[in-house]
Amino acid sequence: MIWRTAADALVLVHLGFILFVLLGSLLLLRWPRLIWLHLPAVAWGILVECLHLGCPLTPWENQLRRLAGQAGYDGGFIEHYLIPLIYPAGLTPQLQLWLGALVVLVNLAVYAWLVRRWRAHD
Repeated sequence: MIWRTAADALVLVHLGFILFVLLGSLLLLRWPRLIWLHLPAVAWGILVECLHLGCPLTPWENQLRRLAGQAGYDGGFIEHYLIPLIYPAGLTPQLQLWLGALVVLVNLAVYAWLVRRWRAHD
């Protein structure tokens, strides 16, 4: 039971990291110092998507699932609803490049807006 809970928690961390990469720049409106966490996270997200690198959380999660006696992602809410968001069916290298570009565009737009806002306050 503990291994499955740990694997499920890791999936939530994984999803949270993905959301932070994509939308974390919005948190800078409230906490500007988060830029030092967000920029490396965005760089990692772009590299993983564009260079088709494996995420280090995935093998760790799979190991936890094996320890829990699970072979895959069938079962509860987390496996059914969150796993397909993180690992969608039909994910191709070209789609990964588009996703990487989306990460870049969303963050560039928010950062451009933030820079203009910060300059207006100076």
